[in-house]
Formats: sequence, structure tokens, C-alpha cells
Amino acid sequence: MYVAVKGGEKAIDNAHAWLGEMRRGDTEVAELTVAQIRNQMALAVDRVMAEGSLFDPDLAALAIKQSRGDLIEAIFLIRAYRTTLPRFGASAPIKTENMACMRRISATFKDAPGGQVLGPTFDYTHRLLDFKLAAEGGVETAPKSEADTDEFKPHITSFLNQEGLIQQEPTSDARPSDLTREPMELPASRALRLQALARGDEGFLLGMGYSTQRGYGRNHAFVGELRIGDVAVELDIPELGFAIEIADIEVSECETVNQFAGSKTEPPQFTRGYGLVFGQSERKAISMALVDRALRWKELGEDNPGTPAQDEEFVLYHCDNIQATGFVEHIKLPHYVDFQAELELVRTLRKEATEANAAKEAAQ
Repeated sequence: MYVAVKGGEKAIDNAHAWLGEMRRGDTEVAELTVAQIRNQMALAVDRVMAEGSLFDPDLAALAIKQSRGDLIEAIFLIRAYRTTLPRFGASAPIKTENMACMRRISATFKDAPGGQVLGPTFDYTHRLLDFKLAAEGGVETAPKSEADTDEFKPHITSFLNQEGLIQQEPTSDARPSDLTREPMELPASRALRLQALARGDEGFLLGMGYSTQRGYGRNHAFVGELRIGDVAVELDIPELGFAIEIADIEVSECETVNQFAGSKTEPPQFTRGYGLVFGQSERKAISMALVDRALRWKELGEDNPGTPAQDEEFVLYHCDNIQATGFVEHIKLPHYVDFQAELELVRTLRKEATEANAAKEAAQ
């Protein structure tokens, strides 16, 4: 139960003014611009777009600036803004096989058509502080390699498809439920689960994905393919009778390959986990794929020993950092009436216990 705080309006206004002052920081230091955040903190921008469910780098950068770098607060701002936008239609499914890859790797096949494209990655850095960055000097331009082209790069799992060694994904023309417009219902379809995971907190999904690797999901996964790059977004125009490209967006896609010993309904084969998120968010995409595969235990006829990553209700209802933030942080708001009621209850219980002990000692 919440109660109004009388006379608090001025204090709240002062708190907002102080927040603005703290956000700006030392006025002797040049102010950080939205363009700088977008270009030089691109991975933070990508996370805000992914978990905020809105692809707009400029708005994501603005949200990061407004939130003083608190990414969950920035995600909250983006989601709130997203609710004010009209919806003109639904785009066609993006064709990731036509992606212009700036990064494309596989842990399962060394020599695959299209080659391994390392791209911009921290994987091979030494994780040592680079003090040259503090000097604010120039940056070397990376040489253009032959692999950095727009040549067609087929999905790695297509090679397993040719031998029938990997489970075929069912296709459907039915439009999936929209998590941003309809409340989640359990049991959830895989499409709905993937929506929730795509919006889920990266740290939470990382922990869940890690748990599956430590034995809590009983699935040893290989990264069949991780690809990052630009894909075209197409929208059907009824007046034209065909789809047109309306934008290019950057996405990260991960397909994991998992050994499957078979069940009463499925033969031995490989199965997939899938992750797709906005921007360069490969840690999130891999984690998402690991959790997606763990949640597929029922449709594959596997046993569920009750591990957290296989518990649909646990994962889907707790992965959303905005909902989690609301429930966790609301306890700092006024609960005076609730606490006073519990305070009186504890006093009454202590009094009754003291009186009971006194009566017991008197009887002895």
C-alpha cells in the first residue's frame, strides 16, 4: 500500500535538478554528445536496442546519456517511448542467409564456403589495459580482407541438412503472438519464448546459459555458426502487391548444434538452439541459443530433472530486467502503513511471548 508524501513536490524537483547536475558532471570537461555515444559506445547502444525492442541507435544513445550510463534505466526509457509509436504493419521475416557479414565463425567446420570471418572481436585480445587510448590519439585503419565481402555465405547447418543429420525446423504461415501487445501465457510457443529471450537481460541469460554448460541442462552445445552483419527489412505494401526494402539493420545470429540421442518420437540426430538479437550482441545471442535449446526438452521428448534453465516459467518470467527492476526497486518507495502494521504485530507477538514466559516461570 502506497501513501502520498505531503510536501514532497519541491524535494522531488530538487532531486531532478541534482540528477541533471550530476549527469552533466564537470563543466570544464566537454559534454558527451549523442553522436559520440552512438559511435564509440556501440555495444552499449546495441544492448539497449535489443532489450528495449526498438532499433534506433540515436534514441538508444540518447537514453544512455539521459540515464548516466545505467543501461537498464536506458532500456526502460526506450520501452516507454516505444509504446507511444504507431504500428503501420508487420515486416516479412528477415533473410539472414543473405546477411552482409562483418563477422561469421563456426566452431564445427573449419573449411566452410564463405570462410571464417573474424571481424571486430575481443576474442584474441590480451585483456590488458591499453593506455594509448587515454592519450586520445588516432586509430589505425584495418586493412580490407578478401573475406570481408558481400558474397553469399550459406548457413553452416545447411550442410548437416543435406545429410539429414539435424532436426528439421517446422514452418508455419501463422503469425506468432506479439509479446509487446499481449501478455505472456504458459505454456508458451517457441516463437513466444524466443521473443522473451530476445528482450531478456543479457546477464540473466548468460547465467542460465552457463548453467546448461555446467550440467544443469544436460546438453553439450557447439556453436554451429555465429554471424553478425546487416540484413534487409522488407515490408509488404498492399497497394503495390509486393514487398519493398525499407531498411537495413544489424543483427547477431547464433545457431548451436547439440547432440541428441533420440527419444520415443525422434531418431538420433543433432538439434538446434537459436538466438537472434539487434546489433553486435554475440554473448547475448549465444546465451539465448543455449537457453532456447534447454527449453525445448518437452517437444523433443527429453526428461526434465527440474533444472532452472529448463523451467519455462522460471526463465521467461524472470529474464525481463524491466519487470525485475520494477518489483525489486519498488520496495524503496513509501510503505509506511504496511510497516507500521507489521511493527504493531511484532510488538504484540513479543508482548504475548513475554507474558507467556512469565506465567510459565511463575507456575514453576
